[in-house]
Amino acid sequence: MTTALTFPGQGSQAVGMGKALAEAYPEARAVFDEVDDALGEKLSAVIFEGPIETLTLTANAQPALMAVSLAAMRALEANGVTVSGSAAYVAGHSLGEYSALAAAGSLSVAEAARLLRIRGSAMQAAVPVGEGAMAALLGLDFETAVAVASEAAEGDVCQAANDNGPGQVVISGSRAAIERAVEIAKAKGAKRALLLPVSAPFHCALMQPAADAMREALAGVLIAPPVVPLVANVLAAPISDPDEIRARLVEQVTGMVRWRESVGWLEQAGTDLFVEIGAGKVLSGLAKRIAPAARTLSIGTPDDIAAGLPLLA
Repeated sequence: MTTALTFPGQGSQAVGMGKALAEAYPEARAVFDEVDDALGEKLSAVIFEGPIETLTLTANAQPALMAVSLAAMRALEANGVTVSGSAAYVAGHSLGEYSALAAAGSLSVAEAARLLRIRGSAMQAAVPVGEGAMAALLGLDFETAVAVASEAAEGDVCQAANDNGPGQVVISGSRAAIERAVEIAKAKGAKRALLLPVSAPFHCALMQPAADAMREALAGVLIAPPVVPLVANVLAAPISDPDEIRARLVEQVTGMVRWRESVGWLEQAGTDLFVEIGAGKVLSGLAKRIAPAARTLSIGTPDDIAAGLPLLA
């Protein structure tokens, strides 16, 4: 059996996520304490108690989701399941790449938390509120979705941001262009085309100021080779060299999350078990659509760990 560990991105957050792990495993509790110390604030209180409006702020959601993923990973390790012993690859959706790298030993939890706070704040600040937008185009193949974005641009930024799975593409850019794209997509037969409730237009050229901020932030950070390769968002291929990891983390701020292709690459490489580590089950659902022959597991609670250990140990 070949296993890939995947780590969720923004949108999977929920108040109370990780709380049962922290209560059941001292190793998981220690992750939340480490993140609180790194940020100089009690982010764990927001994660466990809310309010959801505060948790959903990009600067909070990004380190919070990483904290939950790493808490789940530490709980697995307490049961004898390690990245190097159980997985051939790691991958993460957008901010999930930082979680994947922390799990695989490339980044410390504290460094990942600090970087994601910078990343979230910089992404939020890159575009004035209301000037950017994102939309989900459902039921169109990737090539058609790209054509829709190109037609709608009319000199504005409008591009594919997330190729999440068959018939599920998210586009990002200036609000006027995204609104045009929604109408064009409907005319081209999209099952649904809808604006997303996000605070900024992620993974498009408008994020260049945030990419510049991350280049500066990452320049001073020690990145170790991961214990297993990372399948990178912007390449849909594995990387292990620290300098390349650094470059790709900068590139993915403005680049497309090639998730459909990443899971497809993993399937071609023989992966037959996709284990989602952290909050929610979004990536497990996508894996079932992209690689229907593979098995999926979601590990976000002590009960999930108990159920999953026979497959992972």
